[in-house]
Amino acid sequence: MTGALGDWLPYRVAGDGPRLYCLPHAGGSASAFRPWLGRLAGVEVCPLQPPGRETRLGEPPHETLAGFAADLADRLVADASAAPYAVYGHSLGALAAFEVVRAVVARGGRPPVGLVVSGCAAPQLLATTPEGVSDEEVLTLMRTLGGTPEAFLADARVARMLLPRVRADLAIRNSFRYQPGPPLRLPVTALAADADPRATVEEMAAWRDQTIGRFELHPYGGGHFAVLEQADRTLSLLDRALRPHLGAGAGALPG
Repeated sequence: MTGALGDWLPYRVAGDGPRLYCLPHAGGSASAFRPWLGRLAGVEVCPLQPPGRETRLGEPPHETLAGFAADLADRLVADASAAPYAVYGHSLGALAAFEVVRAVVARGGRPPVGLVVSGCAAPQLLATTPEGVSDEEVLTLMRTLGGTPEAFLADARVARMLLPRVRADLAIRNSFRYQPGPPLRLPVTALAADADPRATVEEMAAWRDQTIGRFELHPYGGGHFAVLEQADRTLSLLDRALRPHLGAGAGALPG
């Protein structure tokens, strides 16, 4: 069943048990997490599909991070009222996950039992200088980050398919302006790659300032997509970080 999330869940969800909602990187889609399906025992991995991607290709993408977060938070508040859940996001997905969790809390919804982030500096550190979104700038960024075969980037036809969704996500990122607020009252886990040009280990460590709950930092060897390339380790860390809370049905720290 998909409940209030509807098209945000492109893959069948088997039951109403604990869920791990996963938000993809800029230009990414729910299929980035498809290899994780069925690999966290007792936990339903739920890749989230933003509008404008794959199964939602005909829908216009969100133009701002605030709009994205509000839309998804409204659905999570309605969908996640019964079973415990956690949220994971990579790169832009990490920033989106943070804003979604904030929006859920602001709405008085049931908060997640944990937030896991990777590939994104802590939000209070993010510069407000807009990134360029010309074709050349986007392709240069994609080459810098890796994760996309050079054959795709060099093929003009394939590049024309990839560029609009990456550009749309960069526009969402450029809309972000950090607003200080109360720290989260739930565990936060940061997965930090030591050669990530988008987020140093130190910048990932600064996520600790966003919660009064438990904070854990796990370093990786590798670049921006190390967490996806080293899926076995990532899934093991997710299990370690979330299972005590998901299994017990525990929520955020008491007020």
